[in-house]
Amino acid sequence: MKREDYIVRDIELAESGERRIEWASGRMPVLSLIRERYEREKPLENVRIMACLHVTVETANLILTLRAGGADIALTAANPLSTQDDVAAALAARGISTYAFRGETEAEYYNCINEALKIEPDVVLDDGGDAITAIHAAGVASSVKGGCEETTTGVIRHRARARDGELGFPVIAVNDAETKMMFDNRYGTGQSTLHGIMNATNILLAGRVVVVAGYGWCGRGVALRARGLGSSVVVVETNPRKALEAVMDGYRVMPMREAARIGDLFITVTGDTSVIRGEHFRLMKDGAILANAGHFDVEINVEELEQLAVDKRQIKDNVVEYRLKDNRKLYLLSEGRIVNLTAAYGHPPEVMDMSFANQALCVRYIIENHEQLDNAVYPVPKEIDDEVARLKLRSLNIELEELTAEQREYLESWEPGT
Repeated sequence: MKREDYIVRDIELAESGERRIEWASGRMPVLSLIRERYEREKPLENVRIMACLHVTVETANLILTLRAGGADIALTAANPLSTQDDVAAALAARGISTYAFRGETEAEYYNCINEALKIEPDVVLDDGGDAITAIHAAGVASSVKGGCEETTTGVIRHRARARDGELGFPVIAVNDAETKMMFDNRYGTGQSTLHGIMNATNILLAGRVVVVAGYGWCGRGVALRARGLGSSVVVVETNPRKALEAVMDGYRVMPMREAARIGDLFITVTGDTSVIRGEHFRLMKDGAILANAGHFDVEINVEELEQLAVDKRQIKDNVVEYRLKDNRKLYLLSEGRIVNLTAAYGHPPEVMDMSFANQALCVRYIIENHEQLDNAVYPVPKEIDDEVARLKLRSLNIELEELTAEQREYLESWEPGT
């Protein structure tokens, strides 16, 4: 099928995007090492890849790594508000089919996904599950060798599809790699989420009550960074083990109906829907701020907020004020979309270095092993996870201790006893 060469905001922005891509590249040493290897070996020669990812400088370096390996790539955005327009322009100017611009309508968003799908992919890289959903809806899943999923929300969706026997090809849960979730989710989300909130509001976090909904790796990171900036952090959790961990980490834990009364800033990072909804808006303090760092704009029930409001107005970029009947005002950031990418730059390149190194290596793994894989969701192979960690340590000039032969034998046998 014929596809457009690109759909971007302004191709003249390419020069700015190139400079920023270069800046990020210097902070992504693991991906740079893989790119050099792929340039020599060409393991992806003639492989067609559809990538539905946040179009940022970090993603650009992944795309350039895959192209160095010989792949033909079509890139589209994983969120209507997360595209960096100069980066999209730079990739399009390099001849990469890029379909993304910031501020897409819902129709434009899905048109870009469908345009990228025309590449007839061998492999799909997804962030949230929309590309893999589109592939199944188009009835072409059987021609795909495999996919990689970057985020928690997408992994949940693909596991549900696999459970129902509806997954048409193997998917690797890149999100669940230890070198992804323990670092990207925790340190990347923690820093970039608060960066986005401060960019949008310029509020002082010290002394404020910050309510974090969800205590997975992302929630841990957000809570840690908020506390580091002087906030009093409250955690809302449904999982008893995670709630207990939050208590042991020194946070207050309570249901949202209680947290709603005391919170100054609410941050959702659950991957679920209607985490904050009408019953909670009714309890909130005047001036409370609402932000979402989860992938989809469903965690804060904006429809119910609209129904409760008697007036709303745009205060500044990424900040909308909702005035309720009793004149209380609530402030929603970035339309309830992923605030770290809509109001900031997303995760720093140093941490995306590991996440995208996993992606690059898993694409090769799929191409070389897809015939042995069932239509299921797989973990990242341990050898890939370990290789990424070793490469990252090497780039930091950190040397590991090595086991002696005696130590290795002791750990692998039962004979020594007590």
